[in-house]
This record gives sequence, structure tokens and C-alpha cells, in this order.
Amino acid sequence: MRLRRSAAAAAAAIAALLVALAGCGTDRRAAAGGAEEGFTLRIGVIGSGNRLTGPVGYLHDKNALVPLLAEAGVTDITVHSFPNGPDLNQALVAGELDLATYGDTPALVARGAGQPTRLIAQAQVGMDAGIVAKKQGGPRSLQELAGRRIATQTGSYMHRYLLGALTDAKVTPKEIVHIYSSDVEAALERGDVDAAAVPAANVEALRAKGYPVIDTLAKDHPAYRGTSATVVTEAFLGERPGFVTVWQAAQAEATRRAKANWDDYLAFAVEVGGFAPEIVRKTTLAEQLPDSPFTEEGLTLLEGTKRFLVEQGFVRRDFAIDDWIAPGARG
Repeated sequence: MRLRRSAAAAAAAIAALLVALAGCGTDRRAAAGGAEEGFTLRIGVIGSGNRLTGPVGYLHDKNALVPLLAEAGVTDITVHSFPNGPDLNQALVAGELDLATYGDTPALVARGAGQPTRLIAQAQVGMDAGIVAKKQGGPRSLQELAGRRIATQTGSYMHRYLLGALTDAKVTPKEIVHIYSSDVEAALERGDVDAAAVPAANVEALRAKGYPVIDTLAKDHPAYRGTSATVVTEAFLGERPGFVTVWQAAQAEATRRAKANWDDYLAFAVEVGGFAPEIVRKTTLAEQLPDSPFTEEGLTLLEGTKRFLVEQGFVRRDFAIDDWIAPGARG
């Protein structure tokens, strides 16, 4: 899925260029990065509804995020939702997004394929998931997944967890098929698949409906827990090198406000996520929201995920995490 600029937008860009050329060299460079003032930040996310989630989404919902980014020249934000990481990566490589915040696995795969991105933060560390089985005649352990058909969102952190869990158990499934987490229940009910690896909130929602949970990420495979990745394109960073510190400060402030107003933050998470309040309260954890853009735990989990993806052939070319992180992003 790609974003498309309209003819009107193209005409507007040409008109803006003519104005700039007629400006007799007027300096319109922003102090926080040398980029033109007054630009719209294009953000890609996984999900639906074109809404930011997490602490930065919480602030944006209150019209408080853009003011925190104003120093970098941001006057507006557009959010573009994608069903999964590979689709978002296509938009990034096409230059249709400036920034993306999504799971670590698709971000690592993109970088390993040579996509010119730079990591500027991890907004969430320790993301949980689980493997849920169909009710009738389904597997009741990892070992019983041998020869079975399993679903997950291809290219997601749940996919990485599933592969790691199966490898550790020395289990070979019949097939791993791509199904969006929102569609897993119907596939299990029809018997199209025997089990599925889904995020923690989906696990709890399915558990409440009587679907057996045969494995959980945080409890059974803590080294495979997911992290989020916030990346920008190298082209964007080249034009606005001061953006990184401004974004990191905004993320830190967003996290602080979310933790200080936890009940209000949970209400936002219920609205944007669509899950019942009791499920959101159980699966939305303050300890998963780091107070700094990078933590030792987050980088350790990220390195472990990268190493596994290299070994499995999902990351084509190995690279150093330190080389991926944007200059100055670690302080």
C-alpha cells in the first residue's frame, strides 16, 4: 500500500518552490536542524484508523505533540496506518513517509535489506504475545504443533517469537500462514488453522472466549520479547539533523505524562485499541514504556532479535545496531 500525492498537492509544491526562488535568498532554515520551517511530519504506523498509539499517540490525541515538535519546524502531523510491517516498509522506501514507529522485526528486516533508515528511539520494550489454539481438536502444547498449520502476521515480532519458540522446541509445523491478528479468531473457529501467534491483548481476548493458550512470550520465552522501533529515513535526517533530539524529548515527555495520568492513558488505549478495559489494563504495562529513548534491556533484546533474523535468513545482510542508530541519538 502506498500513499499518493494528488495533482493539487504537486501544484502546491511547485508554487511553493517558485515563491522560494523569488525570495532573494531568504533564509528559511529552522534553528533545530537546518530544514525549512513549517513542514508536515508524515508518520507510518501499524494498525487502522490513521491514529498514533502509545504515549506519543496519547499526547497527539490531546493536540499536545505538535507543540513539542515545533522547535524542529513541525507544524502538523499526518498519520498513515498499514496492516503490517512489509507494507509500511514499502512506503518508507518510496519516500512517502518521514518517520515510522512499529515493531523491531520489520524495521530490522528493512535495514538488513539495505533500506536507508536510522533508528532514533525505542518507545516500547518487552512486548508480549502468545500462541492460541483452536477449541476442538487443537494442539495443547508446543510439541503438538508438529505437522500443524499455524497463523501469524508475517514479518512481525509475533512471527519472530513463533519461529524462536518452534526452533527451541525442535518442532516443525506443516505450514506457517500469514493472517492478520484481527482475523485470527475467524480462522481458528473455521478450523483453517490449528493455532496462531498473536499480541498479548488478542491473547487475552481469545482466552476470555475459551480458546486455549498454549504458550506465552514473556513467561516462557522472555529473551524473545519484542521492542518497538522508531526510525526516520536518511534523506529526512540529512535535511533535518536536529530532529532526533527534539523527537526524543517529545517521546520522553509523552511517557512522563502517560505514567503521571495512568488511568487517563488507559482510557485512551481502550479507545484506540478497541479492546475491553480489563484486557487493556492487564496488557498495558508502565514498565514497558522506557523513560529514555534507548535502554540496555531494549538494545539487548534488539540485538538478540537481529541475530536470530540473520541466522534464519530474514535479514539478508548483517549490520551493527550502533551503526544503525542515528548520530547523536544515544546522547
